[in-house]
Amino acid sequence: MSNKSWLEPNSKSNALYQRAKEVLVGANTRGQVWLNPYPPYVQRGEGAYVYDVEGTRYLDLTNNLGVLIHGHAHPEVVAAAKQQVEDGVCFALPTESEIPLAELLCERVTNFEKVRFINTGSEAVAIALKAARAYTGKTKIAKMEGVYHGSYDFVEISNYSTPQNWGNDPANVETVKSTPHGIVDGVVVIPANDSAASERILREHADDLAAVIIDPVPPRCGMQPLAPEYVSTLRDLTRELGALLVYDEVIALRFGYEGSQGRFGGDPDLTALGKIIGGGYPVGAVAGKSEYMQAFASDVPTSGTFTGNPLTMSAGLASMQVLTREVYQHLDDNGDKTRAALTEIIQKHGADMQVTGTGSMFSIHPHTRSIDSYRSYYRSPEEAQRVSHIHIEMLKRGVLVAPTCTGFMSSVMQDDEIALLCDTFDTVLGDL
Repeated sequence: MSNKSWLEPNSKSNALYQRAKEVLVGANTRGQVWLNPYPPYVQRGEGAYVYDVEGTRYLDLTNNLGVLIHGHAHPEVVAAAKQQVEDGVCFALPTESEIPLAELLCERVTNFEKVRFINTGSEAVAIALKAARAYTGKTKIAKMEGVYHGSYDFVEISNYSTPQNWGNDPANVETVKSTPHGIVDGVVVIPANDSAASERILREHADDLAAVIIDPVPPRCGMQPLAPEYVSTLRDLTRELGALLVYDEVIALRFGYEGSQGRFGGDPDLTALGKIIGGGYPVGAVAGKSEYMQAFASDVPTSGTFTGNPLTMSAGLASMQVLTREVYQHLDDNGDKTRAALTEIIQKHGADMQVTGTGSMFSIHPHTRSIDSYRSYYRSPEEAQRVSHIHIEMLKRGVLVAPTCTGFMSSVMQDDEIALLCDTFDTVLGDL
């Protein structure tokens, strides 16, 4: 393992950064993973670890923000991908490869009767909402304040509102400058886990409401399942108002063999999927009941040069087949152990922090207030700075978590990896 830091002036990462500045806007393509002044550049991944261009090894608890549920280069996924590369990776005709992956999804999740593949989770959300509009004949969509659903204009509203602009009832705050007024006005924003306020707001827009989209385990609400009574209220209300209930399980499918809706309950009409179903390759999908999915065959044409490409489908099928009930249990057990151990370290140091999460995910927060919504999750500039400091200090010591101090655990992690994470966190808090 190299002792050379990516931050040294003569590092290979710095040289790559200098090249990137010349040809990439902001020297990068993915703002979510960029670090100041520049990040370490990854060369390869193996199992639970990645290696940067200096040769430094990092325990990877991002797994490409939840995509790689089996870590890097899992042999069965690699074998499936290699075989497909030899057979061809994309064609202007359908292939058999998309059928078994769709069959697997429909067999596992009760509400999945039909599937439509697309290329990303953001696209899956977008076409699910288009299908809801087409089915209902209405135009407005509702989303929870501060909950991320990808880069579709309508679901970006109120992504990053602050105490200065979020209002009493959640305000419609644009994320991208000069978002058209028609888009801003076409969104209804509701507070997570507040049944009374959400019902009141949704009833005000009943005549125009096409869909309510929710993440059943929203990361910006502590990565904990929404209250069952809140979900039940939304389910009953959407039926009454003639709107569809859409789940965003792009991340949340990792919480159970039957998805988060199988584990925590819920009865969505449509579900947007992505991340783990592609085996590490670009993927998105919408799944749901045949009645609502029929919109894709009539009123919502979707296509895409790489949609349903056999490389993604083959790798995704291999990855999902490895993801058995026993593997899910292993992930859950490791998640429980990790959250408990991190909590003990926080208590040992008397830090004003807490750990929350579900299943194979955890999130470290720079406060101890109860979290059940975006507003209680919201991090002040000072709190965000503390999180950033912890993230960077852990990275310097060989542990990679997301910049929000969130971890996406993989099935190949064992007790040694949990110990490495916890020992590093202990050291960082001690230095603080």
